[in-house]
Amino acid sequence: MAKRDYYEVLEVAKSASADEIKKAYRKLAIKFHPDKNPDNPEAEDKFKEAAEAYEVLSNPEKRQRYDQFGHQGVGGAGGFGGGGMNMDDIFSQFGDIFGGGGGGFGSFFGGGGGSRRTKKGTNLRVKMKMTLAEIANGVEKKIKVKRHLIADGVTFKSCSACQGSGQVKKVVNTMLGQMVSASTCGVCGGSGQIVDKKPVDADSRGLIVKEEVISINIPGGVAEGMQLSMSGKGNEIPGGIPGDLLIVIEEIEDKVLQRDGNNVIYDLYVSFIDAALGASVEVPTIEGKVKIKIDQGTQSGKMLRLKGKGIKDINGYAKGDQLIMVNVWTPTHLSREEKEALEGLRDSDNFKPDPGNSEKSFFDKMKEFF
Repeated sequence: MAKRDYYEVLEVAKSASADEIKKAYRKLAIKFHPDKNPDNPEAEDKFKEAAEAYEVLSNPEKRQRYDQFGHQGVGGAGGFGGGGMNMDDIFSQFGDIFGGGGGGFGSFFGGGGGSRRTKKGTNLRVKMKMTLAEIANGVEKKIKVKRHLIADGVTFKSCSACQGSGQVKKVVNTMLGQMVSASTCGVCGGSGQIVDKKPVDADSRGLIVKEEVISINIPGGVAEGMQLSMSGKGNEIPGGIPGDLLIVIEEIEDKVLQRDGNNVIYDLYVSFIDAALGASVEVPTIEGKVKIKIDQGTQSGKMLRLKGKGIKDINGYAKGDQLIMVNVWTPTHLSREEKEALEGLRDSDNFKPDPGNSEKSFFDKMKEFF
């Protein structure tokens, strides 16, 4: 099932301010909170959907990437999980939204407080350098990652401090009635479990550091600074679920081709002779060299287009083009014989500039191509 647009989820316009987005999320969080909708899977799904939308749209950098690339721009395609928020992630937002510490919602609703939330391991972040050719069509890469994993042979027992709940609750009598607050258990860290037995190479939490080779399928069309996410490939945690592996894209600047969105630009230099008489020349593309025709009488500044020789659109199947800027090379040093030959042509009408109305200006050419 396709993801809904985040603005549609929060019921706000794309021009909505940060305050409007926060108010919209607060309204939906109250409406669909699990404590108000027990045993209602549909309400829980909407609660998580709203939290995911707010997590992206409340972050200016993520919102900009989402506006430009859609869900894939914030890690929603190509095998990367964009909706990997668990309940701990969601409730961590409430300090900002509701002005509290984030944990239990019990005092907010006047009830007994939420049930134990699933803990999540920490995320890992790696930088992925990519060439223009790799970016153009996507690529599979293998990387080595050091992760915290639960060691073989570790056994756990229920935490006696919180009786396995992961939370320590405190009841305070006020003039408005009993207020219940919940905080993370300091003994087990909220997992509800403590180590019973462990191998000698494991730490006090039963974890070891292990290097793994992970295969990553990166979709075509990614851009500098874009962050992709692989769910469950981060650090493990006792009594919880693994964190995510975050991949930050870094573009390696190409020495020949210049990227402009999904298009690539190449500066082609031709001699005055080739421009005047016409020629067949080779030009580099992302996929290798191709031959193109330079028409007789080609002017400097003319732009040629190679359809579909650019970069794949990350939001679809279309590809950009390669734009070739023709530059006529003027020699800076001439021999005496060359000077005499050109002097003989100086007064020829064919060698006098005469652009006329048919020759487009530089700005007209830019409008035509962009």
